[in-house]
Amino acid sequence: MTKYEFIVYLANVNEITEEAADALFEAGCDDASPASRDGVVWSTFHREAPSLEHAIRSAISDVNKAGFQVQRIELDAEALA
Repeated sequence: MTKYEFIVYLANVNEITEEAADALFEAGCDDASPASRDGVVWSTFHREAPSLEHAIRSAISDVNKAGFQVQRIELDAEALA
């Protein structure tokens, strides 16, 4: 499997709290680093999967399981090469 790196931005969240970080971790986002700044919350994922699409779909599912919604996904240009 390949490890894919991408950023998931959360909708309707202004700050990452300890409780939010714990919820993400427990929902399967243990391969992500949550952060926030200036009212924007994101998590940088380093997800192993058979394809980029599978990595992104599984990350979205895990974020939803934690009780959050995804606003957008951002990929590094290197991830597309």
